Amino acid sequence: MTGYGRVEIPFHHKLIAVELRSLNSKISDLRIKIPANYRTKETEIRKRVTQALERGKIDLMIEVSSSVGSGEEAYALNGELFRKYYRELRTICDELDCQNADLVQAIMRIPSVVISEKEALDGEEWDAVCKTIDQAIVVMNSHREIEGEAMEKECRDRIGAIKGLLEQISPLEKGREEQLRQRIWQNVVDVVGKEKIDANRFEQEILYYIEKLDITEEKVRLSQHCDYFLQVLDADGERQKGRKLNFIGQEIGREINTMGAKANYSAIQRIVVQMKDDLEKIKELVANVL
Repeated sequence: MTGYGRVEIPFHHKLIAVELRSLNSKISDLRIKIPANYRTKETEIRKRVTQALERGKIDLMIEVSSSVGSGEEAYALNGELFRKYYRELRTICDELDCQNADLVQAIMRIPSVVISEKEALDGEEWDAVCKTIDQAIVVMNSHREIEGEAMEKECRDRIGAIKGLLEQISPLEKGREEQLRQRIWQNVVDVVGKEKIDANRFEQEILYYIEKLDITEEKVRLSQHCDYFLQVLDADGERQKGRKLNFIGQEIGREINTMGAKANYSAIQRIVVQMKDDLEKIKELVANVL
């Protein structure tokens, strides 16, 4: 969702500049800063931007300035407001002994001090503003696409790493079962003594216990979730992939956690830890995907 786009278009004696910034967010959160005479179009501007960019914490700034060398000023100074700010800031500076403060520059940055001589926004200028916004959106989306390609590659690599780690578990299961069997046998021997153990009954109980700790289903589901994750990445034209990938990531995490809880075998638990590390990286990436 992160991106940046800035476009400037000359319009008569003016220069219209649109700047867009976007950060990750679960919802569409648009903050705008526009000239006072554009306020009547604020709803349309918001709709235009949110529909095109979908989600993200978005900052939109529209600036309009006089063209250099045009010989025609598009803006005037609100003298009354300027004097009011100057008197109040001068008083504060005197109290704080800030004699070197550049009040003029500071006041010029305050909204509504510099005002447009032309309060109404005509259709021709509005068309130019829309064109500039659309071009800025195109620039931002191109930045998003470049970042998205890098994120997609990273996600694929991490899913591939999880599937590779999953394949390492099967060869360890025989040793895991044998270790469980020996540990339980020794615990029973320590408690009741070897001569009091019914071998047939023990074998029945150990098989029941090992069955409870079997992780075959978790391995199958984990493999399926990883494949589904890649299928969603491959899907063309599908929008809002980020939420779906996030849900799949949660299911992947659930299977990994269950395997870790059932493992009771250090070699498998080490693999589970590596899987969790890869999954955390995936979650960080998916959080920034539309």
